[in-house]
Amino acid sequence: MKKVKLYKYINITFAAMKKNKIGFIGAGKVGTALAARLFKGGYPVIAVADMNLRATEKLVELVPGCRVFKNAQQIADSTEHIFITTPDDFISKVASELNWHPDQNVVHCSGAASIDILKPAERSGAIVGSFHPCQAFASVDQAIENLPGSTFSIEAQTPLLDILKEMASTIGCDWIVLKPGDKALYHAAAVFVSNYSVALLKVATDLFQHFDVSPAQATKVLMPLIQGNINNMRNLGLPNCLTGPIARGDVGTIRRHINALQEKEPSLLKLYAELGLQTITVATAKGTIDDRAIKALKSVLKRAIDIGS
Repeated sequence: MKKVKLYKYINITFAAMKKNKIGFIGAGKVGTALAARLFKGGYPVIAVADMNLRATEKLVELVPGCRVFKNAQQIADSTEHIFITTPDDFISKVASELNWHPDQNVVHCSGAASIDILKPAERSGAIVGSFHPCQAFASVDQAIENLPGSTFSIEAQTPLLDILKEMASTIGCDWIVLKPGDKALYHAAAVFVSNYSVALLKVATDLFQHFDVSPAQATKVLMPLIQGNINNMRNLGLPNCLTGPIARGDVGTIRRHINALQEKEPSLLKLYAELGLQTITVATAKGTIDDRAIKALKSVLKRAIDIGS
């Protein structure tokens, strides 16, 4: 009997959320993509405010029935569920400057910040949360295309937690729940995979220029390798997806890399060696190198770090 009542409560909550009017403060790539996907999922996205009028025009083109409001306070006064999708540095300013209403849902989409930056809204009686898509948004159109299949990190208390889970599922996404204090480390992990992988591509294409291959040509050469790695990660997972000289225990190849970098790009020695040491732990977990190879690889790489420091 209790389970039946609980299911009825959850269904009522979600049904009510479908009727609650949604507003966006901020019409950047994340806000616009989320608004467009929620609208397609049947949610009533009715209002947006942003100082960048061109950005708001783009959002309302994608979300029929959504109106551009002159200021953020009008969003807070006209909607029951508000997403703050401004740049991270402005979220706390928005939360502290607006007059909020009891039982409103106020949600930010920052990857690094916890819900504590929404304390001013919470003190006014609003229910606060965070809803961050773990995805790279290079443009609005790409963001809309990439969003399904992504995972949202959610920080909130029930019933808002359940509402945000349902939102993620409705737009074709997964979700994980984070505790207070988890966000910064979660976001650092995402930066390693997203932003730093771009930086590593830049490092690699720069090396190609030593033999007169342009960055565009080098990227074309490397993209199938990157895609192959992604396929291996997806299909085989860690640690079995690892390939290359460290996975084989090929100390001689690593020495040749270090010698070449020391001659041509000594500033990259330390980076190469530190990443190599991290790779040894993956190869060890995969079980493809023995203790002798591990010891030899660590010795060569630590010596390279000393040279590069």
